[in-house]
Amino acid sequence: MKKFRLLTFIYSIIFTWSSFAQDEFVQTSFNDSVSSSHIHIGEVVVSSLRMDRKIRKLPTALSVVGAYEYQRNSSLSLSNVLKNEPGISLGRDGIWSTSIHVRGLNENRLVILIDGNRVETATDLTASLSMVDVNDIERVEVIKGAQSSLYGTGAMGGIVNVITKDGKFSEKSYLTANVISGYASANHLLSNYATIGAGDEQWYLRISGNYTDAGDMNTPRGILPNSQFASHNLMAKAGVKPLANHLLKIQYQRNRGEDVGIPGGDAFPGPAESSYTDIGRNLIHASYEIQDISDSFTSLQLNYFNQYIIRDVSMKPNTVSETTLPNGSKQLTTPELVTPTGEHLTNGAQLRGTWLLSDHHTLIAGADIWGRKLTTSREKFIRIDVVNPAGEIIKTNNLERGETPIPESRFSSAGLYFQDEVSLLDERLTLITGGRIDRVWIKNEPGFDVDYLILNETRNDTPPTQRLTFKKGSEQSYSWSANAGLLYQLGKQIDVSMNLARSFRAPSLEERFKYIDLGNFVQLGDPSLEPESGYSADLGLRIWNPGFTLQSGIFIHAINNMIAEVPGEFVYTLTSEAKPDTLPALVNTNLSKALLYGFDFRMDYNFYDHLVLFVSGAYVRGKNTDSGMDLPRIPPMNGRLGLRYTYPRLGSAEIAATGTAKQDKIAEGESITNGYYCLDMMLNTKKFNLGSATLQFFTGLDNITNNAYTNHLSTNRGSISIEPGRNFFIRMSVAF
Repeated sequence: MKKFRLLTFIYSIIFTWSSFAQDEFVQTSFNDSVSSSHIHIGEVVVSSLRMDRKIRKLPTALSVVGAYEYQRNSSLSLSNVLKNEPGISLGRDGIWSTSIHVRGLNENRLVILIDGNRVETATDLTASLSMVDVNDIERVEVIKGAQSSLYGTGAMGGIVNVITKDGKFSEKSYLTANVISGYASANHLLSNYATIGAGDEQWYLRISGNYTDAGDMNTPRGILPNSQFASHNLMAKAGVKPLANHLLKIQYQRNRGEDVGIPGGDAFPGPAESSYTDIGRNLIHASYEIQDISDSFTSLQLNYFNQYIIRDVSMKPNTVSETTLPNGSKQLTTPELVTPTGEHLTNGAQLRGTWLLSDHHTLIAGADIWGRKLTTSREKFIRIDVVNPAGEIIKTNNLERGETPIPESRFSSAGLYFQDEVSLLDERLTLITGGRIDRVWIKNEPGFDVDYLILNETRNDTPPTQRLTFKKGSEQSYSWSANAGLLYQLGKQIDVSMNLARSFRAPSLEERFKYIDLGNFVQLGDPSLEPESGYSADLGLRIWNPGFTLQSGIFIHAINNMIAEVPGEFVYTLTSEAKPDTLPALVNTNLSKALLYGFDFRMDYNFYDHLVLFVSGAYVRGKNTDSGMDLPRIPPMNGRLGLRYTYPRLGSAEIAATGTAKQDKIAEGESITNGYYCLDMMLNTKKFNLGSATLQFFTGLDNITNNAYTNHLSTNRGSISIEPGRNFFIRMSVAF
């Protein structure tokens, strides 16, 4: 009864608000972000398939989330809004540090792109999608399904392409500016963003910046300690037309997070406190395109990018271990501070050509090469107190232990690819086929379990317990991939699609060279791992009626040579002697075969005037077919139901309920999570003209009922067992 009264109250707010609008405001032009049709009918143009095509013209499962969605949601990070799309689930390592899973596959098996450039970073920690300012997003294109034939290694589960806002050419000179400020109550978040743009027919320049500061998150069970964060971002883009049909674009992006809390968890037990003291991304990207070279050769484009990512962590373990000495005294060992650092440098270049072979036949072919260099280090500062039987400290030793968790290593990949698109049967049938071959090189320096010890300011670079973890070496492998997509129009507004794909993923540097000493055993990489290969198929049914749309699909995905940790032994030698020894280990091994299958759908129904009902749902099942066990980190069945009312003279209002089923099909070591529901509401105005400026407001209330719940994918490190509570947010945008 209480829930019914709450819903009745909210709906009354929406309709009272719309009636007030009719009485108090005069008719003005439509807001750019309020569509007269109220629902998307597949007209959005996407570019992640290397060609600019409308969604409804592509035989691919796609979700596109535009800038408007990020403005009208309480978007702490890019992932917080993407999770509302069917088949996409949110994962966490904190409030700021988030990722997504697509149809049950996580970041390891997705390719993350920012403006078409790979984001390569550690696969065991999330944050790739947090290192971009949501105010700079033009749209995010998520391809749900294998795309290795276009993007190479890693694209087994799909592509996430974050496309940032750009400047524009104009027949007349212009100067524009935009300021966006926002507040969220759950963590007292304050965000300020500004951009300025200028240009004419031959050039443009766009510069933007943002600063965000947030405290600890409030949950239904109290404050979530160490969940604060601060971030600042800078982006500059420029374009120039040096010659007719020639286009040069250059951009620079700088994203930084400071004091980003990682709330507790299995990796940081007890009262441990851990945070990113510095985590950020620098991108330099340039492209040069020549268009209309001939009647058939329509485009030749060269791209280059350099991306640097740094991750500095500070951890205070706050744990004490006790050892009894032969004389009856005790030795208390207290790790005071651990400071891991990782630097990820990626360079890449691509040459791509487009040929229009006929009015209904397009061919794209190209070559790309990219490489990643990984450098890591870790310092452990330890205090060792010797205590006599009376409890008095008789001696204190200060020890610094220098480590290299992953030896300096390089991953390089070069590939040749093509994609062919042809339309048949009066454009009722579209076929898209593609293929790719890649060569991957791996090189690494030798690794040691300890690099040096400094005991009471005395340094020892060859301690007697120093182990050789990885020999200097190199590996190389070849991989191939292919895909075939079919789109058939059953009628003017309905179509069916089918996709078949073979994909691959070369093992990451972390999977090859990881060495984590956990005391009684170690977690160990394997330099000789073979690439994973995947075979997938999906079928789709889509309806694009202006009053009713449906995008639905079923899929199946088989993975061979799946990399998993299995019990084994670490055979090592000390640098001080040649005799080998062993230690129990969990070793990354090509062992498992996995099968994932499921469905997802979204429906929008404009059932009355300006009212739209929207429904979405997703289900995925994942099993290890070798052992019959459930795969880890599979999202539970989930869905979303809501109403949106659009009044063009004022704006729109939306209320939505998200529900998730219990997840009890779990892997060993995981915890069962119960089902939950969450109710959210959003309001936004249209753009009001204020002379030479426009003004727009966005506001809303998340988790209206203040439900306490756990997201199954927020427990990767045992870090978050409770999600944010009730949150009021407001955002104002002024454009000049």
